[in-house]
Amino acid sequence: MREIVILSGKGGTGKTTIVASLASLAKSKVMVDSDVDAADLYLLLHPVTEDSHQFWGGKTAVIAKDRCTQCGRCREVCRFDAISERFRVNPVSCEGCAFCYYICPTDAVTMTTALSGHWFTAETGYGPLVYARLGVAEENSGKLVALVREQAGLIAKERGFDYIIGDGPPGIGCPVISSLTGADLAVIVTEPTLSGIHDLERVIEVCQHFTIPVIVCINKYDLNETNCRQIEDYCRRQGIEIASRIPFDNVVIEALAKGLPVVEYSQGRVSYEIKRLWQEIVKNLS
Repeated sequence: MREIVILSGKGGTGKTTIVASLASLAKSKVMVDSDVDAADLYLLLHPVTEDSHQFWGGKTAVIAKDRCTQCGRCREVCRFDAISERFRVNPVSCEGCAFCYYICPTDAVTMTTALSGHWFTAETGYGPLVYARLGVAEENSGKLVALVREQAGLIAKERGFDYIIGDGPPGIGCPVISSLTGADLAVIVTEPTLSGIHDLERVIEVCQHFTIPVIVCINKYDLNETNCRQIEDYCRRQGIEIASRIPFDNVVIEALAKGLPVVEYSQGRVSYEIKRLWQEIVKNLS
C-alpha cells in the first residue's frame, strides 16, 4: 500500500480537478480529502452512500456561576477577549488555551471537549472516499487531517487496496504537514504565475524537510511560458522531475460544469497529460 498526496502550495491551481481525474484512472485505491477546511473533492466524485461521524477536537472553557466570585482574573489573562463582563465564555472566541482554568482561585473554570466538526466515509463510483468538514472558527485542523488519513489507511488495509490518494490542503501550514508526513510521494500542482512559483518553492521546502519524494505538475503551463521555464529551471536545480505539463483548455470548465473528471469528459491534450502524470506517479512508486 502506497500513499500519494497531491499538494499545491496555494489555492486555485487546479489540484482537486486533477485529483478527481486520478480517482478515475487509478485502480485499487481509496481517496481521502485532507482539505478539511474546504473539502470539495466529493463534488466531483458524487458519494452514493455516506456515514457521518463527529469530531471532538479542542477544548472550550466553561465558568460555573455557583463557584465564580467575579474576581476578574480570568478576564485579565484572556488574550482572546473570550470572557464577557458577566463572566460568560464565548465559545467562538475561546481558543482553549486553559489559562483561565489555571489562574482561577476558586476552580470555577472547567475545560470541556468541543464538537469541532464531522468526518465522513462514503462510497463513490470511483471507490471509497474519506473527507471531513471542520466547524466554523474551529481549530485542530491538523488533528482532523490525521484522523481522515488514518481512516483511509484502515479502509485500504481492510480491502487490500494498493493506493491511498490524498487531496491535500493548500499552503504550508499545520494541515499540510499533517497530510504530508509519512506519505510515499508528494505531487505538487503549480501554475506559471509569480505567486505559483513562490508557493511552489515553499511547499517543496516543506517536503524536503520531511524527506518526502516530490514530483511536479505544471497546470495551465502555456499561460506564461517565461514563468513556466522559471519553474522548470528551479526544479532542475533541485533535482525534481516535471512529471506533466497540462495546457490551458476550456474543456476543463465544461467538465466541471457537468460534474465529471476531465479524463472522462474529453480525450484531448489535457486528459493525455493527466494520464501521463498518473503513469509517472506509478513509476516513481515502483
